[in-house]
Amino acid sequence: MLNYIWAFMILIGIIYGSFTGHMADLSNAALDSAKEAVTLCITMLGIMSFWVGLMQIAQKAGIVSAMTKKLRPVLLFLFPTLHGEDRAMEYISTNVIANILGLGWACTPAGLKAMEELSLLEERRREEALAISAADSASFTHARLGKTEQTHWSAPRTRGKTYLSAPRAQKKGCASNEMCNFLILNISSLQLIPVNMLVYRSQYGSVNPSSIILPAILATTCSTAAGIVFLKLADAKTRR
Repeated sequence: MLNYIWAFMILIGIIYGSFTGHMADLSNAALDSAKEAVTLCITMLGIMSFWVGLMQIAQKAGIVSAMTKKLRPVLLFLFPTLHGEDRAMEYISTNVIANILGLGWACTPAGLKAMEELSLLEERRREEALAISAADSASFTHARLGKTEQTHWSAPRTRGKTYLSAPRAQKKGCASNEMCNFLILNISSLQLIPVNMLVYRSQYGSVNPSSIILPAILATTCSTAAGIVFLKLADAKTRR
């Protein structure tokens, strides 16, 4: 969809420039913008390399692990069905920490890994649901044939809970509740240090680039709070 939007905007610009006699200005603007984009990318590459390097140092020093343990109660509140899913929780916490530090680009790999783990979890749920359905059907068939008096199959237990107590598996190709919740949390993105905005403001000659920090903290706090309220309400509706 974005490709169509950008193509439409470019086409409108070319048509407008042709009819108003500003094709030279349009060409110069395109060349200047291309040069500016390359310069900005080089600047961002240096800044993001610096912050990603700091994240790696923090990970080796155990700081990320310590922050993950501190975040675990909060993440279990947001993702109660992920209790015992340590790999998924690790990737989610890494993504949240990177977002809090304003490392939007650096959090992407952890976010993709988290989605991959949540997808594998959903696949396991589908397999368990099929096993339950098959066993329940077999038990009912045996009961009708008089081979057993048991007409209701009791689900096996796993991790202290029955399979039937687990969240209902979604159809293949559909996002699970955990995936949607993680996406909302990632988009709302509480940030204490908006690194990207600081770099953009500095690149384009802002007198005081750091003046954005307090408004960014307030804005992302509100967006994160709204996202958490929404996902908890959605979870409650799903359970009903």
